Amino acid sequence: MKRVRRIREQLSAHGADVFLCTNPVNRRYLTGFTGSAGTAWISADRQIIMTDFRYIEQVKAESPDWELVRIENLNETLKTLIDENDIGKIAFEADNVTVQRLEQWKEKLEVEFIPVSGWVEELRSIKTEQEIENIRQAAKIGDQAFAELLPKIRSGVSEIEIALELEFLMRRAGASGMSFSPIIASGPQSALPHARPSERILMYGDFVVFDFGCIVNGYCSDMTRTIVIGEPEEQHLLIYDLVLKAQLESLAAVAPGRKGSEIDAIARDIITDAGYGEYFGHGLGHSLGLEIHESPRLSKADHTVLQPGMVVTVEPGVYLPGFGGVRIEDLVVVREDGHEVLTSTFKELYIVD
Repeated sequence: MKRVRRIREQLSAHGADVFLCTNPVNRRYLTGFTGSAGTAWISADRQIIMTDFRYIEQVKAESPDWELVRIENLNETLKTLIDENDIGKIAFEADNVTVQRLEQWKEKLEVEFIPVSGWVEELRSIKTEQEIENIRQAAKIGDQAFAELLPKIRSGVSEIEIALELEFLMRRAGASGMSFSPIIASGPQSALPHARPSERILMYGDFVVFDFGCIVNGYCSDMTRTIVIGEPEEQHLLIYDLVLKAQLESLAAVAPGRKGSEIDAIARDIITDAGYGEYFGHGLGHSLGLEIHESPRLSKADHTVLQPGMVVTVEPGVYLPGFGGVRIEDLVVVREDGHEVLTSTFKELYIVD
């Protein structure tokens, strides 16, 4: 398996004998095992999943190419494997292992522990065509659900009612769950980038931001659209058109060889030049896959060079306290010749009478 081979290359480069994968998402990526408890062991000649009685049959079904070791006590199992395989150095996921667990390992296991970071995440940043297809199907469900939801939106309905209906529509269409708790934010609430649905009733003059996604075969989607209730005022149109321009121009620049920070700067400069830079306080976008937020990011601080197979969001926003906000977000695959947009919902301002 290519993924395991890449980990073994990292082991060789760092002079370690074993990589212990404890992050559940990374473990799933490497092994295919979707259970909630287990540790993966990768060495030069063995690939093992250690888990308890509850998941024995699941590992057999999901990870047939992996050696299965049933555990009662992880530390005791690790000690046995270390002794059997003459292990001297173990690389572990520093971003996942707690200080307490590491201290226990050091106390019980006579090996050197090497903290590493990003070994699996770097692999996850470039998606296979099957991974992209899963994300595409999740995006398609989101588009369809939003199309079904729009005719039901009107003044007098609460944010939380809309959020529940949206989740129902996505699950009915085949989603296994939500990528994250949907954001339905109306009126002044829409100026909060991560507002939670509340009992607030939609009213005439409201911007309403919809930020949501769903999961298909473990992979997430993400999209955002903003509508207005009633006849838009000049301020509504000005802000919406500004965000749309920033979104379209930065989206058009997504291509291999471009840095995330360069793409971010395109949208940020447009909004700043219009006098609203202080109201765009988050990054332009992020990658996603098995998790809703992955690397790389489209942000001022991320200088990662985009490569074919990366999947990113493009989502500028302007948020005016006391008035409302606008965010428009598409899901994009970096391709050899540019990019492919997975989100198909229209971006013209939708007005609810």
